[in-house]
Order: sequence, then structure tokens, then C-alpha cells
Amino acid sequence: MNLKQELNLQLFADAGTLVNTSGNYVNAYSGETSAFPEGGGMTASMKTFYDTELLENARPELIHTQFARKQALPVGRGKTVEWRKWNTLEDAGALTEGVIPTGQKFGQSAVTQAITQYGTYVSVSDQLELHAIDDVILGAAEELGASAGTTQDKLVRNVAAAGTNVQYCDKVGTNGAHTAVTSRAGLDTTAKLTPDEVNKAVTMLKKLKAPKIDGKYIAIIHPSVAYDLRSSAAWIEAHKYAGLTELFTGEIGELHGVRFIETTEAKIFNGEGCPVKTAADESKGTPAEYYSVYATLFLGKDAYGMIDPEGGNLEMIIKDKGQVGGPLNQFSTLGYKFSSAAKILYQDRMVRVESCGAYSAEDEAN
Repeated sequence: MNLKQELNLQLFADAGTLVNTSGNYVNAYSGETSAFPEGGGMTASMKTFYDTELLENARPELIHTQFARKQALPVGRGKTVEWRKWNTLEDAGALTEGVIPTGQKFGQSAVTQAITQYGTYVSVSDQLELHAIDDVILGAAEELGASAGTTQDKLVRNVAAAGTNVQYCDKVGTNGAHTAVTSRAGLDTTAKLTPDEVNKAVTMLKKLKAPKIDGKYIAIIHPSVAYDLRSSAAWIEAHKYAGLTELFTGEIGELHGVRFIETTEAKIFNGEGCPVKTAADESKGTPAEYYSVYATLFLGKDAYGMIDPEGGNLEMIIKDKGQVGGPLNQFSTLGYKFSSAAKILYQDRMVRVESCGAYSAEDEAN
């Protein structure tokens, strides 16, 4: 009798003694860990993942930066960024038969801006990372991305909101009479952004010969101002049958050849120089209170420039507890840094329209 017995060698395999994890090797039975060899492990892929999270969560916040002329930041070029632009030629003159006309001067001018670095980070304890129900590192990466986006956007916005072409919305009386306003302090809550004020801003851009962006001008508007504008009969009529094809992040509609982009980061002024809501009372030691004034930016092409946030300028830095956690490996850190520089390139390609509105008594400066 011939007996045959097959032996399954896989029964002796034990995958649990060496498990690859995101930070080290671990024995699934004993809990014993061992470090990755130099250059090994999953650290690189985890870094790539969190880098992606940072960028993905930064992009929705970059409203003002959508319309900036992007300038790369090459290595080894100093701490100043430069934008170059061609000078504008005059119109041609009439020719005289047989006479060579005088040629025009042609050249470039440069606009420069110093570069400043910004950054922040968070620390995560080993206990929080171990016991939290949610993925703390992933959550931190998402919030850092949002912070990076709003920080960059505000830096660009503050530069753009300092343009020299300013239009103040008319005050409107109870009988519908308009009163022109010549300063921010002269505004009141009746001085709202209306379709007529939009038309004025567009007319100014056209007279300044500002080139358009994909065939339209752009306006960056705060939701409180959008509320006033959307309440107007002209806006309602213009959008009654129109379907919006959204081209830009935050786009809410179009009027008078302007595409409106809504963001809570649109500039709000509040303080000295704004309309007084309550006068100061020296006897009680109470300071004056002011109504908020909103800045709606109407833009043509390349009105302002910035350092390109893509291409490695925005960097995520992750250090695990084995690197920075002290003698007992008690915390990890995640953070970001970027270099920033922004500059108005063409004053004649932007108009800042200042207004008050229904929420001026409650909205705060930003």
C-alpha cells in the first residue's frame, strides 16, 4: 500500500511577525517595533499624500490669486521678484510723401517687490495620535491647507485693495434722489452697490482701456454686498432665464459684462475714516463705533501680480515624533511655509468700488 501525504508549507508562513506600517516595522503578536532602514519605509509616500492634501485644501481659498499674473520664483535670484512689462506705443501719425517718420521709443519697465516668507505649524502628541477616533494627522493637513490658502489670498487682496482708482457709491434718499460721495467717511447705509454703480465701474475700465479676462471683466464681491446687488430688479431680470456657466471658483453671476466672484475674504474696512455709527463719548470713555465699508474689486487682465503658489513654493513640512518628539518621542509636527510677494502692475486695470449695505452695522473688518 502506497501512502502519499502532501504538506502545505504555507501553514508555517507567519506574516504577522513582520508588518509594514506607515512609520516602522511591527510584530503583530508581541507589539515589538523596529525602525525602517535608512531610506526605507513608507515615509516618502505619506509625505506625498499630505502634500496633496495641503494643496487640495488651499486651492478653494485662493480667490484673489485666480486673477493675479503669476511669476515663478527661481532659485538663486535674490530676495526680490520682478515683473516686466512693455511700454505702450502712441498711435501712428500721418506720413509725408518721401519723408521718413521719426520712430517711437520702445522698451520695458520693471516692477519689483521684496519677498517675505510665511509659515505656521501644529504639534500632535503621540497620545492624541494613538487614541483619537478620527485621523488627526489628516485633519491637521486639511486645516493647514485651508490656512495656507486664506493667508496667501489675504496677502494678495491687501495689495490689490490699495489701488488708486476708487469709486464711492451714491447715497440714496427716501425719495430716490442720489447724492454723490467723495470719501469713505461720506458713505452711509444707503450707499449700496447697485447695477448702476456696476455700470459706472465698467465704463471707467473701458475708458482706461483695461483688457478683459476671457472676454469679461471680473468683480470680487463680499456676500453682504452680493445680497444688496441680488435684491435689485436689474440683477433679478438679468438672471431670470440665464444659466450660469461657472468659469471661476466662487462665481455667482454676470451683469453688464462683469463676472462676479463671491468670497468672505473680500476686503472690509472698519475704523477711523469709515462712516460713524456711534460717536465717541469722552465722559464715559467709550470709543467711536463705525459702519463697515466693503471694497468690491473690478479687474481687467493682469492688474496685479504675485509669486506663483504652485511649483514647490508652498511646502508641507512633516516631522514625526522620532525626529522632533524629544527624548520620549512624545509629539509630531506638521506645518507649511511659502514665499510671498504681490504688486499692482497696472493701476489703470482695476477699480475699487466702496459701498455700505444691509450688514454694515454688524460685519467686522478683515
